[in-house]
Amino acid sequence: MGVVYGGRSGEHEVSLASAAAVFKHLDPERYDAVPIKIEKDGRWTLPAEPPKTMKAADVIKGIAAGGGADVREPAEAYLIPRPGHDTLVSLPAASGAQTPSRSGAGVSGLSLDVVFPVLHGPYGEDGTVQGLLELANVPYVGAGVLASAVGMDKAAMKQAFTAKGLPICDYDVVFKRDWQRDERSVLQRVVDRLGFPVFVKPANLGSSVGISKAKHVAELRTAIKLAADFDRKIVIEAAVPQAREIEVAVLGNDEPEASVPGEIIPSREFYDYESKYVDESSRSVIPAKLTDAQTSEVRRLAIDAYKAIDCSGLARVDFLLAGDSGVVYLNELNTLPGFTTISMYAQLWAASGVSYPQLIDRLITLALERHAEKQQLRTSM
Repeated sequence: MGVVYGGRSGEHEVSLASAAAVFKHLDPERYDAVPIKIEKDGRWTLPAEPPKTMKAADVIKGIAAGGGADVREPAEAYLIPRPGHDTLVSLPAASGAQTPSRSGAGVSGLSLDVVFPVLHGPYGEDGTVQGLLELANVPYVGAGVLASAVGMDKAAMKQAFTAKGLPICDYDVVFKRDWQRDERSVLQRVVDRLGFPVFVKPANLGSSVGISKAKHVAELRTAIKLAADFDRKIVIEAAVPQAREIEVAVLGNDEPEASVPGEIIPSREFYDYESKYVDESSRSVIPAKLTDAQTSEVRRLAIDAYKAIDCSGLARVDFLLAGDSGVVYLNELNTLPGFTTISMYAQLWAASGVSYPQLIDRLITLALERHAEKQQLRTSM
């Protein structure tokens, strides 16, 4: 079994913490787990040992302090994009390893019967790695290519939700090229359509990276510029009045189950990257203090959203509950949410009677079941 973590995204450090938790709770009697790290420059490597820090804040602080670097150069790994016995080929880090001899000296193969991508953000959660694993015909945990791509792109996700009649707040999409061509007209269009306040987000990123709240035009201009540093597509959403942030965890393939809902009480004005991973003063309430009707509604909508993008394996579905009207808005779906033991996804299932080790087991079982189903399909006439 391979556990892939790290990645080329702003959520690299969060992934290290999630992977550390997975390794710690894997049953060694059942799984022979291999750590596979994708470095920030995109290289796939085979570290001598898995990550051990299970709190994202500690990973981030350690890197900021200059720690956590492995002085040993790990072997590079290459996933073979075709079905076969060897899933990965590894090359030693020694000089000359990048050009192995025809005899294969210094090259070793590694067969993996399932892969657990513990990756967050672009180049990991967005269908790219999933597509590579599909080419290799290897079972993997989590959503497939389509659901991963739609789940990463907030604009495409909203279109899918709208097509299914799911309740979302009003929004607009701004392309970086249009912004660079004519800032004034873009600002005017957004203000005319959405007013203030609004939230500005890179379309293809998670963990609240690059997200800002804008209350007037000057802040809106700054927020769009920031989001455009991370993506060519920017999503701008009308703010929900007195919003409460409600989250539901979903688990399953064709017959998904929803956890009890939880509520995030952010330490700042909204649940941004700092309040999630750095200052650690945000708190969660599980189960959320909702009426029975509200609880049933968010659980139902969570499954509806999951099915709307043809998700499988797991997802965390986030809602905004308007404090003035009680109206529930579907905010977004995360196909590979934070996966430490203290992440909301794991906590929601723990409160629903599924422990963290049981959660890992179920996800691997779901991956193998989905793969077995695919193997029954015809690939020729």
